[in-house]
Amino acid sequence: MHDEPHNGRTDEVRGVRERTRRGTRTSAFGVSRREGHDSSPFYARQLYQSSPDGIPLPKGIGPGRPASPPASGQGEAPSPGETPLPPEATNRIFCQDARQMTQLPDRSVHLMVTSPPYNVGKEYDEDLSLSEYLELLEAVFREAYRVLVPGGRAAVNVANLGRKPYVPLHLYVTQVMLRIGFLMRGEIIWSKAAAPGGSCAWGSWLSPSNPTLRDVHEYILVFSKERFDRPRQGREPTLERDEFLELTQSIWSFNPESARRVGHPAPFPVELPRRLIRLYTYKGEVVLDPFAGVGTTAVAALETGRRFVGYEIEPEYVARAEARIEATRARLAAEKSGQDDGR
Repeated sequence: MHDEPHNGRTDEVRGVRERTRRGTRTSAFGVSRREGHDSSPFYARQLYQSSPDGIPLPKGIGPGRPASPPASGQGEAPSPGETPLPPEATNRIFCQDARQMTQLPDRSVHLMVTSPPYNVGKEYDEDLSLSEYLELLEAVFREAYRVLVPGGRAAVNVANLGRKPYVPLHLYVTQVMLRIGFLMRGEIIWSKAAAPGGSCAWGSWLSPSNPTLRDVHEYILVFSKERFDRPRQGREPTLERDEFLELTQSIWSFNPESARRVGHPAPFPVELPRRLIRLYTYKGEVVLDPFAGVGTTAVAALETGRRFVGYEIEPEYVARAEARIEATRARLAAEKSGQDDGR
C-alpha cells in the first residue's frame, strides 16, 4: 500500500470533509446555527407529507424544492413573470368588494397586508355564520393569490374570538390559506400589552371556579405564493442589521391603535404594516390591502416608499382613507422639502 501524499491540496480536501461532517442537521426542535446546515432529512419526514383534516401540503414544502422562474419587481419595471400594475390602479383605494379585483392583472402585487373584519357584529360586518365568513375570506384570498407575483407574500392579522366557546380563528384562516395553495412561512405574535391592565374578561374574579384568559395578543399569519424566496436581482435591501434581527423575531410588541382617533371600529396601528412592508418588499413594489378600512396599509406604504392598492366596501371609510393618504403625502413632501433646504 502506498501512503497518501501529504501536501497542501490533500489537507484542504480533508478540511472540507471534516467541516461537512461537523455540519448541523435539523432536529425536531430546530438548531441555533445554520452554517453547513442540512435540513433535507427533517423535511422528508411524514410530518411534511400531509396536514390534519386532509388538507394536502404543497409538494416540496421544505428547502430544496425546485426553483420557479425568478419573479420580482421594482417600481414600474417588472421582472420576468410579473405584470406591471396599471397607472389607474396605482395608489388607489377602490370602493368595491375585493372578491373581484378586476382592476388588477395577474402577478402584479408583491405583498398583501390585511386585517379582515372580525365578524363580531360591528357596524361594517354582515351577520355571517363562521362558515359563511370563512367562505368570504377564501374568495378574497383566492383573488389575492391570483394577483400576487410568484414568491409574493401574504400577511393576515387575525384575532381569536369569543369566550364560551373560544374560537381559534387563526387556525381556520390558516386552513383557508393552505387550501388555496399558499405556503405558510410562519406566524408572528403581536403582543398588545406587556403587563396586566385594568380590563377584565367575563369569568370568576379571584377564584378558580371559572377564570377566563384575557387576550392581549393577535396573530400575523405569513404565507407566500408558489415559492419561499424572491431573487434580489441587484436590488439593495432597505433594512439595517439591527432592524432585520428585530423584525425576524416571532414576537412583536407595540401598542394598538385608537379606534376613536382614526374613526374605525377595529383599526390596526401603522407600525404593523410598516414592519411587514420593510421586511418583505423592496422600494417601489406594490402592497395590497383587500380590507383597506381607513387606509392604514396605504399610509405605511407611502411612508416606506412603496406603492399601494386597496379595496373597501364602506364609502365613509374610503373617504377617511383618502384624507389620511393626502395628509401623509403632504407631510412627506414637507419633510423632503425641509431636508432639501438643509443641504
